[in-house]
Amino acid sequence: MTAVENGDTVKVHYQGTLDDGTVFDSSYERDPLAFTVGQGQIIPGFEQAVQGMEKGESKKVTVPPEEAYGQREEENKLQVNRSDIPEDIKPEKGMVLQVKTQEDQSRHVTVSEITEETVTLDGNHPLAGENLNFDIEVVEVEKS
Repeated sequence: MTAVENGDTVKVHYQGTLDDGTVFDSSYERDPLAFTVGQGQIIPGFEQAVQGMEKGESKKVTVPPEEAYGQREEENKLQVNRSDIPEDIKPEKGMVLQVKTQEDQSRHVTVSEITEETVTLDGNHPLAGENLNFDIEVVEVEKS
């Protein structure tokens, strides 16, 4: 067997949990995740963990925020007047909305706080600031 290296295409099954045990994602109910190592298609810490593994091998790894979605940043939060939200949208805490940036790009934000007058939109990734714990199983390796 040969170890996974940059440029190899791999298929892995995984389960991701937070430090409190909450499962945030799992591939076991669907097809394995396929990606090419070294192309930045997935978070860096996960990609690094797969390097050196072989087909059939499993491991547990903890990926810190710096190697995943980064730390939560207050500047990624925006407070808007409730009157600026379209009337057909009734904001609720935890609701995900799609907004346009000044550069006309679409971005997902989460409603994090609601008052009588304002709605706070959080543009941080939902997993920002979290350690991500993965159980990883290499299912297939296609050498480059």
